[in-house]
Amino acid sequence: MSERRFHFISGLPRAGTTLLAAILNQNPRFRAGMTSPVADIMGVVVAEASSKNDFAFDVTDEQRVAVLRGLVENFYSTDPRPEVVFDMSRLWCSRMGLLKALFPEVKVIACVRQLAWVLDSMERLVLKQPVSVSKVFRYDTNTTVYARVEALTDPRGMVGFAYQATKEAFYGDCARDHLMLLTYESLVRNPEASLRAVYRFLGEPWFEHDFDHIEYRADEFDARVGMPGLHVVRAKVEAVERAPVLPREVFGRFANEAFWADPKNNINQVTIV
Repeated sequence: MSERRFHFISGLPRAGTTLLAAILNQNPRFRAGMTSPVADIMGVVVAEASSKNDFAFDVTDEQRVAVLRGLVENFYSTDPRPEVVFDMSRLWCSRMGLLKALFPEVKVIACVRQLAWVLDSMERLVLKQPVSVSKVFRYDTNTTVYARVEALTDPRGMVGFAYQATKEAFYGDCARDHLMLLTYESLVRNPEASLRAVYRFLGEPWFEHDFDHIEYRADEFDARVGMPGLHVVRAKVEAVERAPVLPREVFGRFANEAFWADPKNNINQVTIV
């Protein structure tokens, strides 16, 4: 088997990351799944190999690269079959330089969606669980839709961090050759064209996917965070038209935050689909 390649999926929540992984996973040469702990583990290792640890003076940059690259490779070594592995985390967009240092040919696919619809989708999940409360909101039962939106869009919140990390990657030095933005709208409206663009970006031979029979759910994880349905993928890839559940002024506040939609912003010539 040829040398295994590692690529990464990142971007906004509720923007198609799980759907993309479920589609890619149909290819027997690929392995893709929901968010993994690799990025979080890597963060701990980076910290412990820094000046936080009194013995870090004896750790060279070459050793750091070897350890961190080995962390990714060894995490997936128990299943040697896939030739291409996709690891998913919202953290990856904030670590483009690190990924390039570990895997010089790395490709990162960041899924994006109109921010108002991301927040609307999160609120819709909350409304489906009136007798429960989510870890996403620190189990606070005394919240309103306004407070929940503020919590989500805080720079360290679930949506706010992902949005700023994606923006950082888009304008960063590694974007030109290593980053692709895949819009949710394109993915659900024309999945084959979107996936063909992904394959071209990755330099992989095309695989005929079945967009009418997608299978993926992570019920145990979703239950643990108190948000059932967070990672459920419908069997058929299609756009579903619906009215927003957010108050009009809240929805309108975030309606023009799609920085990727303005060609003038694409100074790094990032592939956007």
